[in-house]
Amino acid sequence: KKLVGTATLLVEYKFMRGGHLAGHIEDVVVDSSQRGKKLGVKLMHALQSIGRDVGCYKVILDCSEDNVEFYNRCGFKLKEVQMGIYFPANETRKPRL
Repeated sequence: KKLVGTATLLVEYKFMRGGHLAGHIEDVVVDSSQRGKKLGVKLMHALQSIGRDVGCYKVILDCSEDNVEFYNRCGFKLKEVQMGIYFPANETRKPRL
């Protein structure tokens, strides 16, 4: 057996929304040998269903401009702007939680 695709749905309470839930999709990937078989679309629809079922009022994600068309086909709409700050020294460091 071989893992051919994965994606993550993180769910958080939004205090600015009265404690309602919001979902964040991250780490979506399908093995290059399996692309074109709609596995990514199936993953996205599964995560949307899970988000809806657990009570999220929205499910959002960040992506590169190269992937906007794919996520549009999955029902997502372009909204707002992503910002980030990166800490290169921490990329190889073990987490200290």
